[in-house]
Amino acid sequence: MQKTIKPLININLIYVLAIIIISGCASGQLGKNNSGEYRNGMVVSANPIASEVGVEILKKGGNAIDAAVAVQFALAVVYPNAGNIGGGGFMVYRAAGGEINALDFREKAATSASRDMYLDSAGNPIVAKSLYGHLASGIPGSVDGMVEAHQKYGKLTWKQVLQPAIDLAENGFKLTTRQAGELNGLHRNLMDFNPNGTAFVNLESPWKENDILVQHELANTIKIIQEKGRAGFYEGAVADSIVSEMNRGKGLITKADLKSYHSIWRKPIVGNYRGYKIITMPPTSSGGIALVQLLQSVEPYPLKKWGFNSDSTVQVIVEAERRVYADRATHLGDPDFYTVPQHDLLNTAYNKNRMANFNWVAATPSSQVLAGEIKGAEHEETTHFSIVDHDGNAVSITTTLNGSYGSLVAVKGAGFLLNNEMDDFSVKPGSPNMYGLVGGEANAIAPNKRMLSSMTPSIVEKDGRLFMVVGTPGGSTIITSVFQTIINVIDFDMSMQSAVAAKKFHHQWLPDEVYVEKDAIDSLSTEKLKAKGYKIVLRGPIGRVDAILKTKWGYYQSGADPRGDDKAVGY
Repeated sequence: MQKTIKPLININLIYVLAIIIISGCASGQLGKNNSGEYRNGMVVSANPIASEVGVEILKKGGNAIDAAVAVQFALAVVYPNAGNIGGGGFMVYRAAGGEINALDFREKAATSASRDMYLDSAGNPIVAKSLYGHLASGIPGSVDGMVEAHQKYGKLTWKQVLQPAIDLAENGFKLTTRQAGELNGLHRNLMDFNPNGTAFVNLESPWKENDILVQHELANTIKIIQEKGRAGFYEGAVADSIVSEMNRGKGLITKADLKSYHSIWRKPIVGNYRGYKIITMPPTSSGGIALVQLLQSVEPYPLKKWGFNSDSTVQVIVEAERRVYADRATHLGDPDFYTVPQHDLLNTAYNKNRMANFNWVAATPSSQVLAGEIKGAEHEETTHFSIVDHDGNAVSITTTLNGSYGSLVAVKGAGFLLNNEMDDFSVKPGSPNMYGLVGGEANAIAPNKRMLSSMTPSIVEKDGRLFMVVGTPGGSTIITSVFQTIINVIDFDMSMQSAVAAKKFHHQWLPDEVYVEKDAIDSLSTEKLKAKGYKIVLRGPIGRVDAILKTKWGYYQSGADPRGDDKAVGY
């Protein structure tokens, strides 16, 4: 009797599933399942408006690159503290067919920049000089990067993908509570650095939630870029405005600097972790090499058995981070100026050997950890967005002005903020930057050199198929945030949203402290770690990861970080 009932049950199950599918088609919801996952495409960014812009481009037949360009320019309007056309960044791309590529549109030092330009007569760093004002800015790369990406892979017209940003700048958008508070807090500084006025300053009253921020100058700038492409920014009226602004504030960027700037296509870093393929950003980003080093360092250990943020898991990760960040300080810089020992740093045996002096009994003091022997040898207001389109093309972009609202200088007549990326150089080798990161000779200032970055846009494959698109802002915490998000999914079986939202911790060699979000590590594990000599320091939010996971059912599952106003939009 049981043998006849069993197939009938299966037939009935199939019948029920068929009804569900038909009902889904009839209701027009075939692209979405009940878990909020989407079949056709998804955009996850730091701003809901920008995410909506990206998805609308996808719905119009655009691909992931078209949506990425539209989101980048939209963020320059609606997320001015980090979205930009006056900064730079990195892109990792994976085509649906498996092709991978990486675009470096990081800023460069001006031709007249010099190694000791931020030191006083005694040779000590003048901290404010590399952080605020015109002298803090490198040559912007975002516009050239978007032009390059669109020319190589775009599907819609350049005019189509820039129009949403123009509309947002002309018509204005509603400020969030967070944005109103930020602009009010910077009121005096913005006035000081922009005596000729800027749209970011409200002279009538303090900004409040739902106030409309209109940016006519920025709208006009994007219109010129829409009409003339790259030349609309690096030559002509916009370039004249940048140079005039430089002259007013004694900055260094010239017309020749702007005209000669070009982004660079680079070969992505590729690594493996527990059967997953990691595709990530090469130098001038330190993020990709460091990410793969971290994964190689912890792979021999049973993290899943120990559990999420247990004392053993935290200890192994902290010791790996300590060693990787020591390597970062010494061995990484602009590969066009310095021979980065990439092959050695990505050698599994090298990273295993780096962990050989790891001691379960006590923390390894950072003073005893030097960079590994090689033969021959950023502020947190970055922003990241992840995009996947209907065909499965994936884009991971991290972009920044460096500090929140960059150098605080808005280009008069052009309406956009300039970056303060020069602080990401080793202003004085051995001295920390605004994130406490220590750098060496490899990242010393030189004319036309790109400054080192921690940005880590990444894409993960499983069995030759797209698995995850991930990245985050967070200055020096970017690398560890991406790393922990990946292992949260692979080792601890978390959903994308849970992996992104999970509390995180961070160690960067110097200072020798473990920065921990509140409730990231339970009290018992914390006491065990302290007893071994780890200095636990509570701090605010770590990272704002925006990620997409492709489920085994073929749906896109979002991870929008609750630490900000981030939002995932799909269809």
